[in-house]
Amino acid sequence: MATEEVRGLTQEEIAAACKEPDPSTQEFIFQQTMYRIKDPKKSLDFYTRILGMRLFKDLHFPAMKFSLYFLGFQPNEGEMPNDPNERTFWTFNQKATLELTHNWGTENDANAAYHNGNS
Repeated sequence: MATEEVRGLTQEEIAAACKEPDPSTQEFIFQQTMYRIKDPKKSLDFYTRILGMRLFKDLHFPAMKFSLYFLGFQPNEGEMPNDPNERTFWTFNQKATLELTHNWGTENDANAAYHNGNS
């Protein structure tokens, strides 16, 4: 049984796979992607201090025992609204934000693990 050579795509294959966007998607944005985190203190430090992101908004859900932290690249803190309602609206209209989801208690659970999405 012959094995096929493993390789990346050629420029021709890349060009053939990438299509011109449908005009109806012109106003679409990739608003956010979500990561589950174990320790919000460590994660917030990494994304703000090391990667240079800013915390846009945090939301907490005590009844369900989880918190959400929305971050992104914003060079000037003063350009973000101070009013909580305006800040929420503003946050969800930014491009390419990162949502960190923290399930409370995982930071103290040595066995806490998440499925990596692969079967």
